[in-house]
Amino acid sequence: MYTVGLQSAADAFLFSSLQTQVVLALFILFILLMFGIPTHKTDDNNNHSPVFLPGPHLCAIAPFFQRRFEFLNDGFRKTGQTLFQFNMLRDTVIVVSGESGRKAFFATKGFDLTEGFKVLSGAIPVVKGVTSDLQTRRIALIHKRLSGLQKNESLSRLIAPILQDCCRTMESWGPAGTFDPFEKIYELVFQTTVRSLSCEEIADDPALVSRLKKLYDTLDSGTTPATVLLPWLPGPSMIRKLLATKKIYDIIVHAIDNREKSGVSHDDALQMLLDAQDDRLVIVGFIMGLLVAGARATGTTASWLITFLGGHDDWKDKAILEVEQLLASYPPSTNSLSLSSHLSSIPLEAWEAETPVLDALIHETLRIAQPHTAMRRNLGPEVTIDSKTIPSGAYVVYPFSDVHLNPELYPDPWKFDPSREEVKAPFGYVGWGGGKTVCLGQRLARLELKLITSMFLLGFRYTIVDSTGQRPNPAPQPNWNDILLCRPDKQSCYLQHEKSILAL
Repeated sequence: MYTVGLQSAADAFLFSSLQTQVVLALFILFILLMFGIPTHKTDDNNNHSPVFLPGPHLCAIAPFFQRRFEFLNDGFRKTGQTLFQFNMLRDTVIVVSGESGRKAFFATKGFDLTEGFKVLSGAIPVVKGVTSDLQTRRIALIHKRLSGLQKNESLSRLIAPILQDCCRTMESWGPAGTFDPFEKIYELVFQTTVRSLSCEEIADDPALVSRLKKLYDTLDSGTTPATVLLPWLPGPSMIRKLLATKKIYDIIVHAIDNREKSGVSHDDALQMLLDAQDDRLVIVGFIMGLLVAGARATGTTASWLITFLGGHDDWKDKAILEVEQLLASYPPSTNSLSLSSHLSSIPLEAWEAETPVLDALIHETLRIAQPHTAMRRNLGPEVTIDSKTIPSGAYVVYPFSDVHLNPELYPDPWKFDPSREEVKAPFGYVGWGGGKTVCLGQRLARLELKLITSMFLLGFRYTIVDSTGQRPNPAPQPNWNDILLCRPDKQSCYLQHEKSILAL
């Protein structure tokens, strides 16, 4: 998995010869720049191969990492095909679209997610035959533990702590003011994700959580074309990524060591892993990998969900009414007047079964504001899509924009409209993934989104404004080129808030 590969790379890097690597890297870069690698092959007799993206090699693929949404759309426009391909140094990448491509992408058994993300997302590949089998077993075990964490009893116990985190964080925003939701809401989601997926020792220390977030931000900003294409090159970005990874590793290991030394049992994810007597690397991999995966996707969705509601008073009112009806149906067991404690009295089954408005809001937000590009590797055999051959070993990419922003399936696709009817086309909605690769943490993510949104809607009166304090016109639009947070243009979107009369 990502953390295992990156940690192994860090260990190898620290003990390798920096000078030798630099010389080798410069030599290879010189060869590439002087002679290049063509993006299209001369194969006039093969009409079954996807057309190659035109243009010089290095210039053609750089936007894949920098402005992916535009790059992929441009590729379909330039080639005029439903499939096209390009070379990423020695690897072949094939981009698919359309209903046939979508069905094949999500249904083909040989299209492997883990193998796809190793190269295309910046992770370091695991050596086949050496650690690949071990890696597969660890990933399967981590998936099993994540499922265990989302059982009814475990999720029910998380409701109150998550709401307490919301209360503490929202109190820090003050009684009134203006903030960037893609900073403050994301920070809140990171806190609740740490609470849900790690341990009390970290989650109860705001300064430590803030430090962890900054380290993960360093990992995100350090992923460049060079770190993906030349992962062994010890450039500044890779060095920052390795150092950040080591610091994250140390924080988590320190928490594990302290828990084991104390002998005190806690009711959290770390305790579940320790009680299961999992291997240390599984425990660290579970926390390191899932923290960033959960915080990114859920943080983006929460930020945009609250932003969309700030510009759609009708849906905001519907959501508030739904939560107020829940509060009326499940009165608190104590005399506490705080909003967080009252929301804590609502049972898990009610949050999951009695919130159709919140479900519709989450569904539409995932459609319009999650700029995913799914990545796979064809482990074989070769596959035919629209009469074009996907050979074994090729990497396959499917942009979610192909379906979620398709005007034939979703008229006026950029419009936020939670009342849309369900699309009947195969894999017509893939907000939580599709086929054999769906989001394993979606139950926890839904709960986090509903709790955070409910706390904010009932705790504050707010609206969206631009940098001048006016209602933005046009409304902020998700930027799909921002593959992490899908943020709108800078200084185009802020939340102007004022606390309600309810005590958080």
